[in-house]
Amino acid sequence: MSRMAADTLIVGRVVGDVVDPFIPTIKMSVTYNNKRVCNGHEFYPSTVVTRPRVEVQGGDLRDFFTLVMTDPDVPGPSDPYLREHLHWIVADIPGTTDATFGREVVSYEMPRPNIGIHRFVFVLFKQKRRQNINPPPSRDHFSTREFAAENDLGLPVAVAYFNAQRETAARRR
Repeated sequence: MSRMAADTLIVGRVVGDVVDPFIPTIKMSVTYNNKRVCNGHEFYPSTVVTRPRVEVQGGDLRDFFTLVMTDPDVPGPSDPYLREHLHWIVADIPGTTDATFGREVVSYEMPRPNIGIHRFVFVLFKQKRRQNINPPPSRDHFSTREFAAENDLGLPVAVAYFNAQRETAARRR
């Protein structure tokens, strides 16, 4: 990951609100309908209805990764008292493959921002081994940091995020 990509995570407050400072060591590509997620770019909720293609571009087939997708801005970015809302967890993704080769621990839930502009964050962790990742009791009040600690995942190896806000009827045309 380039220095600029890491800087957008700091400016976008993903580092701080969702993850601690880390050094990216793996490339991750996230695409919705062939449109790549670039940090801070906006996607309309109508374009992220189905789960994205998430490719792990590093490691090898003996390495395993866990992917977490959250929204740290619920119910709204000015007062995110329900932070974070969990949208997706996939574990045991072999290196050099994509999330379809992993085990879905929590099914994909499409983003539905109601108030303001929300960040939707993809965090990739390298597992120490193939392991049993248990689903959290709730999607609400999820903590990426606590989840990583409970599952001995350490710091992230890659992070990407996009912004989305509620679509009005006029914007969908």
